[in-house]
Amino acid sequence: MRRLIVTEKNNTAKRIANILSGGKEKGKRITSSNVYTFSEDGTFSNTTVMGLRGHIINIDFPADKKNWNAVGPEELVWTDIVKKPTEKKYANALKKLGRDAEEVTIATDYDREGELIGVEALEIISSVNKEAKFDRARYSAITNDEIEKSFSNLVDIDFNLAQSADARRVIDLVWGASLTRFLSLSSMRLGNNFLSVGRVQTPTLALITEKEEEIDNFVPEPYWELYIKCLKDDFTFIAKHKKGRFHTKKEVDRVKSSLGNKGEVKTFKKRIKNDMPPNPFNTTAFLTAATSIGFTASNAMRTAENLYSQGLLSYPRTDNAVYSKIDLKKILRLLSKMKEFSKYSKKLLDKELKPTRGKEAKDHPPIHPVGYTKREKLNDEEWKIYELVVRRFLATLSDAAKIEGTKAEIDVNGELFNATGSKIIEKGWREIYPYSSLEEVFIPELSVGEILKVESFVEEKETKPPRRYGQGRLIEKMDELGLGTKSTRHEMIGKLYRRGYVHGNPLKPTIVARAVIKTLDEYAEKITDVKMTKELEEEMNTIAEGRLPEEEVIKRSREMLGDTFEILKKNEEKISKDLRERLREEKVVGKCEKCGGDLIIRRTRRGTRFIGCSSYPDCDFSLPLPKSGRLVITDQKCKEHGLKLIKILYKNKTWNLGCPYCNYIEWMAKKEEEEGEEKEKVKEKAKGKSIKATKPKASPKSKERVTTETR
Repeated sequence: MRRLIVTEKNNTAKRIANILSGGKEKGKRITSSNVYTFSEDGTFSNTTVMGLRGHIINIDFPADKKNWNAVGPEELVWTDIVKKPTEKKYANALKKLGRDAEEVTIATDYDREGELIGVEALEIISSVNKEAKFDRARYSAITNDEIEKSFSNLVDIDFNLAQSADARRVIDLVWGASLTRFLSLSSMRLGNNFLSVGRVQTPTLALITEKEEEIDNFVPEPYWELYIKCLKDDFTFIAKHKKGRFHTKKEVDRVKSSLGNKGEVKTFKKRIKNDMPPNPFNTTAFLTAATSIGFTASNAMRTAENLYSQGLLSYPRTDNAVYSKIDLKKILRLLSKMKEFSKYSKKLLDKELKPTRGKEAKDHPPIHPVGYTKREKLNDEEWKIYELVVRRFLATLSDAAKIEGTKAEIDVNGELFNATGSKIIEKGWREIYPYSSLEEVFIPELSVGEILKVESFVEEKETKPPRRYGQGRLIEKMDELGLGTKSTRHEMIGKLYRRGYVHGNPLKPTIVARAVIKTLDEYAEKITDVKMTKELEEEMNTIAEGRLPEEEVIKRSREMLGDTFEILKKNEEKISKDLRERLREEKVVGKCEKCGGDLIIRRTRRGTRFIGCSSYPDCDFSLPLPKSGRLVITDQKCKEHGLKLIKILYKNKTWNLGCPYCNYIEWMAKKEEEEGEEKEKVKEKAKGKSIKATKPKASPKSKERVTTETR
């Protein structure tokens, strides 16, 4: 039987071909695409395995709708979407291979996007071969056992799942393109500086800007805490007044002045409690943990996907946090071959395994190791992610840690103070999982009625503003609110950085981001509202469940968008005026030191960017800017010059330019230094030529004398 197997990526195709052929596959090129073939007796004879490059069919608006000036954004709401191949060489290879295939197995990643990519391949093949039979291989790891099991239990393609992914693409394109065009035209921010709006992106950005508003509006309030330092033998420990916070200094001073230097132990209790191991990794928990050790969410997912492709980790996009139908001891035996995890894995093999359980979902298993390797075969980032997943897996199979908690109540002249301590008496899972630390506080053994020497002291503090969202915490919040999916949340955060809407980690919104959200909140709140996005997300789930057709959900979303545009068009002039005024703040970098005018980001007739004075031509003060990259003007200022600090976004990298004036001074100093060095080189070179020209020629005898002396 002539069979064609289609995978999502080339490296997956190569591994699957190697597994199914027992290492006998042969690679070749078909229309500039890599394919792998093997032929032997048995089920998989005359088989070709081909890897795609993700989506090879893209959706877009018709060409006649691309002109922003000629086609109003509201026209896009009901415009039909067109499909077109973006990777023609893969499409041509599918047609060539599919024309002769009797059976086609779709072996793309098993999730919504993977199912849609598979259906796209199916449609291309079906256009040249109506007789081919199609089936589906579903797997959660690229290992020998998993792949062989998957291809021995082929299933039908889930067209409902693929249609739900297709609906999301269409809805996101229509909402994003039409609203982006409207806002960009209203603000006259065109070209690379367009204002991006998205169904998931904008409510997510609203969360970040709302948090920043809370921070800006926060007024710190002073408070005082009263402590005693207790002495028992040669050991001291701290106890805190039972009241906690005192809101006036007068009150805390009054209580402190009433205290003596001796305290009586009123109660002393010890209690052993179980500190339970963490749950298995679903995608949200994994990304949260990875960002806590220095990864960005996007980089963590990209690295995990690489390890999945290498057959070392299970599929990293999952909502499931329950191990089921997984041979846990088999994985432990694999890990016991690695020196880093051998001892602990063998210890677990000797006990009955009772893994922790989180929320169960019917997709892939939790993220866990499926293969072993040597540390030197992975780069630093791959090893850190692999080690994180392995240690989490081992922790979920471990015993609870035992924590001895201690509580003491001490009476000082009628005022009660509490002291709490904690001590790890059995490490349990904490032995293998160092990413979750517990601070131990020791309190000595005390007896009720015991008298201690005490010394009181006060600490003045103030309330703290809310914390900004770090990437991990933001992903957790998005998950909680139903914003995006496990597969898209990390990508959405990356997009906010690339669009110049946020910078830093924790995420801080830029002036542009705050202007966009404030304007939309005033005139079209639905666009920033989490409820709207969640409602559409739930309707897309009904497509996957087969309860609603794709066309119906897309129609409803267009109707919601149409209602939104009625509000936008009604307030178009106000939106344009408010948005431009708010965005003007972004262009003002600071005050001119020569005349006091505003320093503004400008462009020359040739398009070169620079910082110039608003009083030009009366004032000609200016500073240069880099030619390329997106400018992000922060609200932080240079202490010396008072100018706003600038960051440059270029591709996936961020350059902290800092103060443009300081940067200019440093650049000029470096330039002068280099010019000085160049002049010195020219002088030395000229001097050398002069010496050579005036040096008298040595006679044959003198040459001979020099040679002899040298010897």
